[in-house]
Amino acid sequence: MPDIALKSQCFDLAFSPTQDHLYAGLLTGEVTAFAYDDSGSCTELFSVRPTKRSCRGVAVDADGRRLFTVSKAKTLHTIDPLTGLIVNEKLGAHESPINRVAVCTANVVATGDDEGVVKLWDPRKPTEIRAFTRHYDFISDFIFFEDKHHLVSTSGDGSLTVMDIRGSKLQPLAQSEEEDDEYLSVCAVKMQSKLVVGTQVGTLSIFNRSTAASYRSPVDRMPGHPASVDALVALTDDIIATGSSDGLVRLVQVMPNRLLGVVADHDDMPVERLAVSRNGNWLGSASHDDSLKLTDIADVSKESDDEADDVSSMLHQEEDVSGEGAEMDTDDDGSQWEGLSPLEPSQPVQSLQSDHGDKRSAAPDGPTALKRVRRTSGGSEDEPEGTKRKGRRKLQAKNQAEASDQVSFFADL
Repeated sequence: MPDIALKSQCFDLAFSPTQDHLYAGLLTGEVTAFAYDDSGSCTELFSVRPTKRSCRGVAVDADGRRLFTVSKAKTLHTIDPLTGLIVNEKLGAHESPINRVAVCTANVVATGDDEGVVKLWDPRKPTEIRAFTRHYDFISDFIFFEDKHHLVSTSGDGSLTVMDIRGSKLQPLAQSEEEDDEYLSVCAVKMQSKLVVGTQVGTLSIFNRSTAASYRSPVDRMPGHPASVDALVALTDDIIATGSSDGLVRLVQVMPNRLLGVVADHDDMPVERLAVSRNGNWLGSASHDDSLKLTDIADVSKESDDEADDVSSMLHQEEDVSGEGAEMDTDDDGSQWEGLSPLEPSQPVQSLQSDHGDKRSAAPDGPTALKRVRRTSGGSEDEPEGTKRKGRRKLQAKNQAEASDQVSFFADL
């Protein structure tokens, strides 16, 4: 289907859980709502601008009755998702620009800012319930688990934190060991027993959720992405979509780890965010190209006894350089060894019109891409050259885009 043209760069998107509606937060501060149908055709419903600074995060509650947005202006707004009316606003909600927002329960909303502060809000109250200050770099993503009321945050400081939203303690329940890498995205697989975290160097780090101690370090790492993994979303219990800074959206199976192929292409523009529609048929992806893509993933979303085979059949391009399939070899401790091919398909997906040949040729090969990844807090001699964390690169790119928009704004005066 054709892309959805936007007025400016999209920083975040969210699907309604009750309506066939899609919401996008834009660089200009606008929040735009679209209605989509079974064919993927979209119609704009409304566009509202709660603040003139960029809208960095959007989230819809479970009932589809409230749309929460956060901005560089440090605000938290509540919007009616059907009419676009602003029903509540919290000015100065953080001391720093707010980067992420997540709905935990009917009366708890989480926000995270550029300095690593996480706040919990009751939308009915004027001030926050609690604030956590364990992170010292920007909050990149959230995921909430209803079973234990745990909120997990990932940060540019190279760690994730687990918070119990029911307690009164200001200390988190658990925190992973800090790594020399930025944690940029997170999703859950295997009946929510495992976390998958996307990193700046392109490795997927996998954590257990069994105990608080299990969050300290990953149980497995999956290398292969030639660029940072900025966005993640789970499609089934073991298949995820990854959005990377090379502009490609890929499908990956987790445990067993397999690289399934590319389903969307944003022409070398970094993929900022991914989201799945309420019926699981559409994968939305936002990039720096002033557009939204809706990719038909209905065949992926269908449950089957062998989901990976279904996806491989849909993609028509499963290939491995060794001729033995794309499943990775692991040693006893679960880490991946040499022999992993880059996450590029041998042929483009049928639904894509563009040719991925250039991107495959640009993907790293040889020792740089295939070395075994073993990371400690101080780095490792096994890391590919040039993959050391340079600090806040994703946030710096966002700030540069916002600065360019501000210059353009004043030029038009």
